[in-house]
Amino acid sequence: MTGSDDLRLVDHHCHSVVGHELDAAGFGALLTEAPAPAGDPWDSMLGLAVRRECAPVLDLPRHVPAADYLARRGELGVAEATRRLLAACGTDALLVDHGLRAGDLLGLDALAEAAGAPVAEVVRLEAVAEDVAAWGVAPGDYADALVEELDRRTRAAVACKSILAYRYGFDVPPHPPAPAEVAAAARHWLHDGGRLRHPVLLRHALWCGVDRGLPLQLHTGFGDPDEDLHRANPVLLTAFCRATAGTGTPVVLLHCYPYHREAAWLAQVFPHVWFDVGLASTYVGHRAAEVLAEALELAPFGKLLYSSDAFGLPELYLVAARAFRRAADRVLGGWHAEGEAGGDDVRRIAAMIAGGNARRLYGL
Repeated sequence: MTGSDDLRLVDHHCHSVVGHELDAAGFGALLTEAPAPAGDPWDSMLGLAVRRECAPVLDLPRHVPAADYLARRGELGVAEATRRLLAACGTDALLVDHGLRAGDLLGLDALAEAAGAPVAEVVRLEAVAEDVAAWGVAPGDYADALVEELDRRTRAAVACKSILAYRYGFDVPPHPPAPAEVAAAARHWLHDGGRLRHPVLLRHALWCGVDRGLPLQLHTGFGDPDEDLHRANPVLLTAFCRATAGTGTPVVLLHCYPYHREAAWLAQVFPHVWFDVGLASTYVGHRAAEVLAEALELAPFGKLLYSSDAFGLPELYLVAARAFRRAADRVLGGWHAEGEAGGDDVRRIAAMIAGGNARRLYGL
């Protein structure tokens, strides 16, 4: 009823893919958010989904053993396998966070060529801040230097992104820090070096992102063990949402699971808040429909976005795309079957979430 096979997607948050051949261990490491797989990474909902959804694209039967899948992938070569898998997604545009410093990932132009779709950049605030610090800037000049560099890097970008959830957590004051606080914190950080973790400087970077006026993406919820999950609950951003309500900058909550109901509430009560349930739909297998249904309990239909949050493996793009389409069929098709929505409404809502909302938000 949703016409899901015809739904064209805008992946509003994803990452690039590895451009070289992977051995079994390297492939398996990208099937989990853990720093090292616990047991066989194929023995998971995601492992099953790769064998089910991706194998036919590589001319293999569904549910083929993992060893046979990897052998066939090697026969085709990484470039051909990547091209086939990305082409099968039905994606019209990719908005890519290229701030993860993995030198073996395809650049944005190479990714666009492999995907056969346009790619736009999402600028990661903390990565820019760390680059500015590496230049040897004086503490008193750091704040202005970050603003200038963000202005330069975001001229062709469609969004900014913060990983505050990973580096500290959302339990920080919701307003921008004073200039004296920034200078004092910069003095300590620039002396000690390392990743940006100081809460004052993280808040400063966050508000520099707000000031750019582009949609501001924030990772929330499920992720790797660098974060404390309870401090990545988007409901902790309520005061920040109040503080940014008059700025004109959209706030976009990424992933959100298992706090997708909290994110839906924020999108319900704050006109400038949007969200997705990306990443979760990749990992939860057949339960993706339940996650989508729970997200739609409160969320305005025009505020929910599609994303894969795929990283490293083109398989993750395809698993996410298929999971979303199947979930949309089950949830929205169920509304039609139960008389809650007409067929035209079902198709319209599905198209909004798949790509229409992202086109409107990002001006695509």
